[in-house]
Amino acid sequence: ILTDRAVDSEDDSLYESFIGSDFVLEGERAGDWLVENAEEADVDGDGDVNVVQLEGTTGAAPAIDRAEGFAETIASDDSIEVTASQTGDFTRDGGKRVMESFLNSEDGIDVVYAHNDDMGLGAIEAIEAAGLTPGEDIKIITVDAVKDGMQALADGKINFIVECNPLLGPQLMDLAAKVVAGEEVEPRVVTEETTFTQEQAAEVLPDRQY
Repeated sequence: ILTDRAVDSEDDSLYESFIGSDFVLEGERAGDWLVENAEEADVDGDGDVNVVQLEGTTGAAPAIDRAEGFAETIASDDSIEVTASQTGDFTRDGGKRVMESFLNSEDGIDVVYAHNDDMGLGAIEAIEAAGLTPGEDIKIITVDAVKDGMQALADGKINFIVECNPLLGPQLMDLAAKVVAGEEVEPRVVTEETTFTQEQAAEVLPDRQY
């Protein structure tokens, strides 16, 4: 049984099942929210939604897939455009540094799409240092839903988070038990994940496990 990452092989007899997140779907969910809230996201009211993207580590599956899913989804709305995209290596410092660069080089940034919460939290620091209000002057979409990110969402500094749930142990053990018992299992099992708005984050935050 493969967990969290797949293998680059056409031979599916090498494993019974692969359980993990669908990173493309995560990107699509981020894009769906932006398409649905495009008018609100057009902060400067010029009719265009200018997005800067904080990419994960170059070559990493989550970074590639989250960018792909997001791009495919926002393509349905001509007003939304990714005007700059650069890796922040999935780190808070990286997100802050790249966001500082974007604020200096890009005009009319409406939205930040960060491939994880840490880079989004770094972007918040850069936005605040520039005298702007994250969540209002610049909308922020992130992926993961770790406790610090969820707190920022509940506080209104992040606008939307797509969950990437690391707590797949129970699902994995159910799958293992079925394989050992000789039962048929799906070759691809997607981790149970959701999305969060500000109100939803505030509601679940007290019981957050990670």
